[in-house]
Amino acid sequence: MTVEQMPARMDDTVSARWRRRLAGVRPDERRHWRTRTAYYAAVDRLLADGVPRPAWFDVIEAVRPKGSRSTFYEVTGAHAKYSLIQDLLAQDGVDSMQLALYYRRTCAVDQLIDEAKVWTYWPYRECLSMRYRVEEPDADASLDLLAATVGAWARRNTGLAIALSCAPPVCAVEDLLVLRPGEYSAVHAMGTLTQVVRDAIGGPADPTRWPVTFAL
Repeated sequence: MTVEQMPARMDDTVSARWRRRLAGVRPDERRHWRTRTAYYAAVDRLLADGVPRPAWFDVIEAVRPKGSRSTFYEVTGAHAKYSLIQDLLAQDGVDSMQLALYYRRTCAVDQLIDEAKVWTYWPYRECLSMRYRVEEPDADASLDLLAATVGAWARRNTGLAIALSCAPPVCAVEDLLVLRPGEYSAVHAMGTLTQVVRDAIGGPADPTRWPVTFAL
């Protein structure tokens, strides 16, 4: 795989297709996406304010301008419309199925948190993709940039980053699998980025494993 191919493959991950289908094209984001992001923002604020395990009614009360139980369960939970986990489950690939099994949540708020992680990480991911296109780093440097980007996201979104045992944004795990096709299993990639998140919010990363060379 060449570096030139990698950003294009990033555009074809399950997470990228899911977001593109729901959000539309800026600045005319689709109404349903704007509704979803209101709930993502609400759970993000709750976690940032130190609420460790927000309940569904906490999220509804935090939604601006106003939330509702029916809309909450349209956005997240077992019967949600257009959830990311449903798109992962619909794939035939082993990596997508492994990720779906790991990120499948029994709690609707937890599912919302996973999608909120993707939502808050996306601007970092876009910057990362641009860096890849402009700088054309080699494979090892590309991994360093990915790790540094995930770490920067975690430090600026600590409440979300800590939630759910420091699970990284699933889109970042997919990107690692794109960077190292056939070298990482989904479980290994997820575990590696979980450690990156823990290092970022709990202390300096181990320089022998993931040298952090890029900060947003």
